[in-house]
Amino acid sequence: MMTHLLRTTLYSALIITCSTFSRLEAAAELKLAGIFSDNMVLQQECDAAIWGRAEVGAEVELKASWGGGTERVKADADGKWKTTLKTPSAGGPFKVTVTSGDDTVELKNVLSGEVWLCTGQSNMQWKMRGFGPEEFKDDLDKAGRPEIRLVTLPQVLALEEQEDAGAKWQVCTPGTAGNFSAVGYFFGSIVQQEIDVPVGLVSTNWGGSSAEAWTSSAALEKGFPEFRERMDSYAGIIDETGVVYSRNVQKPKGLNHRNPAVLYNSMIKPLIPFAMRGVIWYQGESNVKDPVQYRKLFPAMIRDWRENWGIGDFPFYFVQIAPYHYKTEKIPVAFLREAQMMALSEPNTGMVVTMDVGDPTNIHPRGKKPVGERLAKLALSRTYGKKGLVDSGPIYSKMRVEGDRIRLGFNHVGGGLVSRDGGKLTHFTIAGADRKFVEAEAVIDRNSVVVSSAEVANPVAVRYGWGNADEPNLANKEGLPSPSFRTDDWEIGE
Repeated sequence: MMTHLLRTTLYSALIITCSTFSRLEAAAELKLAGIFSDNMVLQQECDAAIWGRAEVGAEVELKASWGGGTERVKADADGKWKTTLKTPSAGGPFKVTVTSGDDTVELKNVLSGEVWLCTGQSNMQWKMRGFGPEEFKDDLDKAGRPEIRLVTLPQVLALEEQEDAGAKWQVCTPGTAGNFSAVGYFFGSIVQQEIDVPVGLVSTNWGGSSAEAWTSSAALEKGFPEFRERMDSYAGIIDETGVVYSRNVQKPKGLNHRNPAVLYNSMIKPLIPFAMRGVIWYQGESNVKDPVQYRKLFPAMIRDWRENWGIGDFPFYFVQIAPYHYKTEKIPVAFLREAQMMALSEPNTGMVVTMDVGDPTNIHPRGKKPVGERLAKLALSRTYGKKGLVDSGPIYSKMRVEGDRIRLGFNHVGGGLVSRDGGKLTHFTIAGADRKFVEAEAVIDRNSVVVSSAEVANPVAVRYGWGNADEPNLANKEGLPSPSFRTDDWEIGE
C-alpha cells in the first residue's frame, strides 16, 4: 500500500529541520496546540475541540470564564490530551484557563462567534496590501474591527501529517488586515457586519498550489493511482534533509507545493478538528492541464476534509477561476471551470463566478473585493438564512432545438436575464452535427436565451464563454454573471 511504502521507505529516515512548524513534542510542560492563542475566536454554541500535550498520565483541567463547569482529561501514553468545551452564544471577551499540576496556560481576550477557513492558492493568498498602498486604502482605513480576529498559518510543506502549526491570532486592525488575505477579509467583514457577531478567519494558503497538495495521502491512495509514482518518488529524498520545509528553505529537487498531500499534511491536518462554521476556497489555476482529473479530485478533496473533520457536511463555498490568457494550454480552461461547477453536486456547496472581474493579462486580477462580497452572499443566504438575497448568477439548465435555433433555459435568473454592459450578448458559439463551432447571435427572450447562426441550419449544441480569456456579458439583474457552459457532452478535444 502507498501509505505503508511512504512510512517505511521515506519518513523513518527523514528528520524535521523547520523549527517553527513541527509536531507537538512530548514533554512534561503543559502545551496547547498552536491554533489556540490569545485573541482567538471559538465557534459558538458547539462542543469545540481543544487539545495539546502534558506529562504522560497527568490530569488536565479546563475552565472557561463563561461558566459551564470544569472539563477534565488525562494525557495518554504519548502525552497527548484532547477534550471539548461547550461554547456559549456569540460574545466575549472570555478567558479559558488550562491547568495541569503546577502549569497553567491562560487564553485571554477570547471571543465566541463564527469561524471560517480561507484557503487555496495565490488568489486567496493575495494580501490586502498586495496591489499597493492605494488599492484598498479606504477599506483598510475602516479595518479597526476588534470583533474580527485573524490568523494566518505559516507556509510549510511536509512529507508526513503534522500535529501542530505555529499560529497567532490577531485583532483586526488596519495593519493586521493589510497582511491578511484580501478575499478572506472582505468575506469576513461583510459577514460580521450583517450577522453582528464576532468572526474568526483562518488563512491557510499557498500560491501556485495544486488541489492534490491539499488532499490527504489516504484519500489519494483510495481513488487516484496516477499520483502513486509522484508520491513514491519522495523515497529519493532520504538524505536527512527533513520532512518539514518552510517556504524559504532550499528543498530537494522536485519537492514543492504541488506535490500530493504536502500541504494537507502541514496546513490542514494541524487544524483538525478545530471547530468552525465552514470553508471558502479559491484554487484551480494550477490544475488547468487536467480538467478530467479535477472532476474527481476536487470533490474528493471536499469529502476528505469533511470526513476527517467529523462535523458533517459543513459549508464549502468556492471561486471559479477567472478569464486569463493561458497561452501554453492546449485544453480550453473552460473545461476546468466546468469541472469546478460539477462539484456543486456535493451537498452544501456554492460557487462564485468571476467572468466579469478577471484580467486576461494578469492571473491575479485586482477584483478581490467583489469575490469576497459574492462569497459572503453565499454564506449569508445559505448558511445564515438571510432572506431576499440572490446569491448566484444564471446557471444553464436545459436546451431545446427550435428549427434553426436553440433555446437555453437557466436557473438562478433572479430578477431576470440581462446583458451586464447593455450591449448584445457576446461569446456564444453554435455547432451542427459536424461539431464545428461558429460565432452565434444570442438574444434574451424572457428567462431564456435564443441562439442561432446563418452558418448552421440544423444546430445541435451551444457553447458560451469557452475561450480562455473570454469576458462574456450574460448576467441577471442583480449583477451576478453566468459561468461559461456548454450544452454538449463531447470529449475534450472535440
